[in-house]
Amino acid sequence: MDRLNPYLRKLPVWAIYLSGVLPPMVWLWMGVTGRLGVEPISALEHKLGEAALQLLILGLAVTPLRRYLGLNLMKFRRAIGVLAFSYLSMHLLVWLVLDVQIPQQIWADIVKRPYITVGMAGFLLLLPPALTSNNFSVRRLGPKWRSVHRLVYAGVVLGGLHYLMLAKGFQIEPLIYLTIIGVLLLLRLQKQRKRQPGLPGPRNGLKEV
Repeated sequence: MDRLNPYLRKLPVWAIYLSGVLPPMVWLWMGVTGRLGVEPISALEHKLGEAALQLLILGLAVTPLRRYLGLNLMKFRRAIGVLAFSYLSMHLLVWLVLDVQIPQQIWADIVKRPYITVGMAGFLLLLPPALTSNNFSVRRLGPKWRSVHRLVYAGVVLGGLHYLMLAKGFQIEPLIYLTIIGVLLLLRLQKQRKRQPGLPGPRNGLKEV
């Protein structure tokens, strides 16, 4: 890690944003050209949603990785959080615009289908942290900023549950995601118990994502 961290410090943040922009463009091109299978819309939804969950998990892992392994990704935490919410928003838009299409059916699906209810609840919980992922919000909210970003914990858990409920039959991958989320949250909670109260929030974006 002592050799890797200096290279990471030299890597510009814009490179993370650029690498995050490319996959959706590639997946959209694959869908248009018939390379996402017989159900391209569902495949695109799945890829965006899974990528969003993976980025959310990576965001949760930033602090434990630094604390326990010495890998310092703090510089990129805001970019990871912004990309995660961007992927999640695209996942939602594909479902709304390309999949459901009928406005009346959207609310009916949210109410009647539990996995959609859970997924929408997770999105709404992640919305305030995403909107306040900037230095102005840190200064404006003060100590309340930390409380707002704790919503990410519940949002990520609901995202993992959404994936598990969406899976057909027994699949190990959603269970792996939920297990990783549980371990990371336990590590975060242990860190919070040791943290002194009243410390100001950081200035580098989505703290908990």
